[in-house]
Amino acid sequence: MSAPALLDLLTPTPVLRIGTGTRGYWAKLESHGAGGMKVRAALSMVRGARARGDLRPGGTIVESTSGTLGIGLLYAARALGHDVVLVVDADIEPSMRALLTAHGTRLEVVARPHPDGGWQRARLDRVHQVVATLPDAWWPDQYDNPDNPAGYVALADELDRQLPDPPDVLVCSVGTGGHSAGIGRRLRERHPDLRVLGVDTVGSTIFGQPARPRLMRGLGSSIHPRNVDHDLFDEVHWVGPAEAVDSCRRLAGTTFVTGGWSTGAVARVADWVARREPGAVVATVFPDGPHRYLHTIFDDTWCAEHLPGPPTRLPVEIPHPEAVEVVGGWARCRHVVVPAAARQLEATA
Repeated sequence: MSAPALLDLLTPTPVLRIGTGTRGYWAKLESHGAGGMKVRAALSMVRGARARGDLRPGGTIVESTSGTLGIGLLYAARALGHDVVLVVDADIEPSMRALLTAHGTRLEVVARPHPDGGWQRARLDRVHQVVATLPDAWWPDQYDNPDNPAGYVALADELDRQLPDPPDVLVCSVGTGGHSAGIGRRLRERHPDLRVLGVDTVGSTIFGQPARPRLMRGLGSSIHPRNVDHDLFDEVHWVGPAEAVDSCRRLAGTTFVTGGWSTGAVARVADWVARREPGAVVATVFPDGPHRYLHTIFDDTWCAEHLPGPPTRLPVEIPHPEAVEVVGGWARCRHVVVPAAARQLEATA
């Protein structure tokens, strides 16, 4: 059964000025939108599949998620009349698992990470197994699906209208590559001098570092999504969990508006840029709110047990992603490369 009235809830999300005077930045608050930021990508992918005939009426959507895209897909599925099977891993927060289950999805839980591709590869392997058992199943393939970034063009248009002046700098978290590519390309079409800063997490392979276990969820990757537009970025920042937690808590204490790992990471970098470049119009996107993270980021006991140390105040500058074997904390690199594994994927596409 479909509920198309849900689509009437989708309205532009607000923009908030963070900071005072000329040393502040603008944050688009996607947590204030119905279903969250990834509803945009989910609807775009589902509508595209339906238009092509890849997803039949009443067909089942099967996808891997760390949680947020799952909410978006459930929203799109309820609006358009589909069932959903979500593949998650054992590290997903109990609150998110409970919420996804409450929304009526079937959860497939992966118990162990893949030895090479981590949780993401293990989840994708299970996705393929599930799809093979369902004759009407469709896999969105969020990492390589061009309908993912296309879903964020409207977000870019909203942001452009809401800013008081043309943006000078856009700060975007990078995971599947969807929202950074969709927003960044659109804004750069309109503002050719726009600088785009990608924000990754330590332990992620997206920008040429080796994969290793990651505490932060929602950004970063242990595989190489084709949706990541490496040529778009002027520089990349790897942010560690201590810095993201510090920024989330500072936001909560000073502005009331805060969020999770991605929000903390982009807030760290956007604030740093705004302080270095007074008067620049710096914009970013806060992908989600704080509620999912009450027992992690905002829990003193959890932080004391899991964070590697105190946050650093400034990034370490490295000349090349391979200049250091492993980035252990907040680092900045103005030489953005396409990792060899990502180039190989493009060659075989």
